[in-house]
Amino acid sequence: MKLTFCASVALAALVATAGSAIAADLKFEPGKDAKFNWKSYEDFKSAHGDLKGQTLTIFGPWRGEDEKLAQSVLEYFREATGVDVKYSSSENYEQQIVIDTQAGSPPDIAILPQPGLIADLASKGFLTPLGDETKDWLLANYAAGQSWVDLGSYKGKDGEKALYAFPYKIDVKSLVWYVPENFEDAGYEVPQTMEELKALTEKIVADGGTPWCIGLGSGGATGWPATDWVEDLMLRTQKPEVYDQWITNEIPFTDERVVGAIEEFGWFARNDKNVDGGAAAVATTDFRDSPKGLFASPPKCYLHHQASFIPSFFPEGTKLGVDADFFYFPAYAGKDLGKPVLGAGTLAMITKDGPAARAFIQFLETPIAHEVWMAQSSFQTPLKSVNADAYANAPMKKQGNILLNATTFRFDGSDLMPGKIGAGAFWTGMVDYAGGKPAEEVAADIQKAWDSIK
Repeated sequence: MKLTFCASVALAALVATAGSAIAADLKFEPGKDAKFNWKSYEDFKSAHGDLKGQTLTIFGPWRGEDEKLAQSVLEYFREATGVDVKYSSSENYEQQIVIDTQAGSPPDIAILPQPGLIADLASKGFLTPLGDETKDWLLANYAAGQSWVDLGSYKGKDGEKALYAFPYKIDVKSLVWYVPENFEDAGYEVPQTMEELKALTEKIVADGGTPWCIGLGSGGATGWPATDWVEDLMLRTQKPEVYDQWITNEIPFTDERVVGAIEEFGWFARNDKNVDGGAAAVATTDFRDSPKGLFASPPKCYLHHQASFIPSFFPEGTKLGVDADFFYFPAYAGKDLGKPVLGAGTLAMITKDGPAARAFIQFLETPIAHEVWMAQSSFQTPLKSVNADAYANAPMKKQGNILLNATTFRFDGSDLMPGKIGAGAFWTGMVDYAGGKPAEEVAADIQKAWDSIK
């Protein structure tokens, strides 16, 4: 999966740990910093202080530095409730949660970044519905609330759809990166619409420059960056319902609307003048190297479409917001599709019901459960009641605002498709397309692969 792959290249030491801590380890002292919603913490503490002595086991994907950040949030749940929280992870956490649930020894809470795996667990009766109260809370308190309810809802063992998963800690993919100094020198302005982005692309070419750096190379995963492009463009050319039908193959890859989104990517990537190195370089350039052209002097390109993790591969010492910045990959003004956002993230679910597990889901509804992580690193949230000033820096706050202004959120589509498609035929098909193969033929090849597994 792209999410798992990108996490692995961006993080260094991955260490599985477990344990608990005491109140002295609280990262920020309650009541001392006005940027935190301490009332939400105190209200939660008053409502759930009777759980002392209980144990809550949580199994999740966070290891290394992310595990430390997650623990810093869990400290507030421990302190508020008196619950002994034991967090653990595994390098093969996807397989481990399947083994544990099937063996009848699941954790109380599971946190996963794969909706497809969550759907499978729900269909086998391994998850507990969160209930209408949580559903109504998401609708009222998360920006684009219906999108988050849809993301967390799956069919249970009885075949009925219900809310099983609570979205928490979101990653934004709908971003375009640029160097402000380059824009200033050339007199370019950040585009607000897709029409303006295409006009800027043409203007850069007319001025003798190269607009885009695009690289699809990624070893055995070569091709995945193009799937993000197509997913973003599907959301900007079609209603979200069509996107949903596409990722489940309710409409085939050969549908003209899907082919159209692929060709939209081609508008940017298959024009020699639009891409550093020419169109032939797109498929062979490693995605980790592709943004380097932004920082050349003179610049080899002015624009780079990639998710929030890409600064890990910027030149050492690059200051975000100064040396490099980003803007929202804009929607078409003329299509009336709102402001869709493509992304990924983690979802929390109850795998063993109990008072402490229920309390933990309610804890995730508090602003403080978001703000503590926001104030440190690598966290965005669609929760409308958080104080955006709690974000650790301006780039994080800016990404958070993109989520808050979204009218639609959709999870990375290829991660929702069967592995043979989303992490196979779709990747290779986009490499073929970048190499010149017609979109209709590429779509037919991908659909043939999908048909073969039905």
